[in-house]
Amino acid sequence: MPPVRITMPDGTVITSEHGELNAALSRVLNREVTFKGARRERGESSVSAWTPQAEEYWPDMDGLDYRDTVTDFELPEGTFFDCAVVHLLTTSTLDRLRELYPQGRFEVRRFRPNVIAQTVENVKEFVEDAWIDRTVAIGEDVQLRITGPCPRCVMTTLPQADLPKDPGILRAAAQNNHANVGVYASIVRGGTIHRGDAIALMD
Repeated sequence: MPPVRITMPDGTVITSEHGELNAALSRVLNREVTFKGARRERGESSVSAWTPQAEEYWPDMDGLDYRDTVTDFELPEGTFFDCAVVHLLTTSTLDRLRELYPQGRFEVRRFRPNVIAQTVENVKEFVEDAWIDRTVAIGEDVQLRITGPCPRCVMTTLPQADLPKDPGILRAAAQNNHANVGVYASIVRGGTIHRGDAIALMD
């Protein structure tokens, strides 16, 4: 594998081969950290994988499971996905959040879904929450099993490009939908999807 390139806050670029990488990252993050690669070790009859962990900061906000603290959770084995390999979000959910918090900019890029589903016009509800434990077909080939809601964190409130910092983004989700924005899914059948493909519930 090629080395990982890391851009520091001052614009300096270093790679994972840098001899003082851990010290440099620790200085920037103001805490001791270690850069590690996920290694897979093959035995005679099985494959075991190191399971990475992630940290999640919870702001002091009504409606969240935790407040003003950091929690740890394990990522799916052998991956760097938060909790699932696919995040699906509908336009109905975005429209509902805009209705609840009109001054907020609920743009798709704040939430980074893999799939954005355009639902029936003028429907402003958290419709995908009702798809949990059901299978969704996209286009001719792809099938996704909706495994659970997608709880969001402080990352959705941070500034990016022209989007301002806005704690109200997460607050609206926390107070009206348990901080969930979209749903997680596993892949039942893979394939290629295209912009404009039809989406249908199978069961």
